[in-house]
Amino acid sequence: MDKIAKFFELEARGSNIRTELVAGLTTFLAMAYITIVNPVILSETGMDFGAVFVATCIAAAFGSIVMGLVGNYPIAQAPGMGQNAFFAYGIVLGLGYTWQTALGAVFLSGIIFIILSYFNSTIFMYYFSIFHIFGQFINIKWLIFKFEYKFNANKSEGQCIN
Repeated sequence: MDKIAKFFELEARGSNIRTELVAGLTTFLAMAYITIVNPVILSETGMDFGAVFVATCIAAAFGSIVMGLVGNYPIAQAPGMGQNAFFAYGIVLGLGYTWQTALGAVFLSGIIFIILSYFNSTIFMYYFSIFHIFGQFINIKWLIFKFEYKFNANKSEGQCIN
């Protein structure tokens, strides 16, 4: 146990193994919902629930382990629910792209981000993130408009007009 405390510099940070274990369990319980909600959302696009469940668990475990062991930083990582909902309801179901095409776009944006990070192009990453956020805002507004239109159209169906 002393090797673990020394590796993570717990004493220098004013912590101990018990506190870190309780914090880790608390964080896990707070994040565990994502292992079910993420596959439920993404399976609506046609993706296999079991495969998404396993991928979510592996991605969360891998990201959290890397943050702990390599970064020596107690931060848990998991797929973001906002991005997944945008992917499922905005891109695939809203705009009609297949989930394979949408995942290709996610992959390409990740490659662009890695390239920009490698060249330390912070100004480009800033603009890239601004356009990304602005694009999501426009798509969310479009989804709200589409929902309201469908809701109002369904409201008038089946009514008698005298």
